[in-house]
Amino acid sequence: MRLGFLREKKRISQQKLAMDLNVNQNTISRYENGSRQADYAMLIKIADYFNVSIDYLLERTDNPKINL
Repeated sequence: MRLGFLREKKRISQQKLAMDLNVNQNTISRYENGSRQADYAMLIKIADYFNVSIDYLLERTDNPKINL
């Protein structure tokens, strides 16, 4: 998942992202290192937060744009 890349690009800490998404910082860390996977609802929250598609977030495409 591109979560770490997107977070660093936006220059925010894991703690800030965790607070904004209402989860524990440890959860963000585990998402980033691959030891835990986000559920469907969390994928939507993360994609909305960074304004990218879920496919981009999950590295299924290199196009971050959301196709509506």
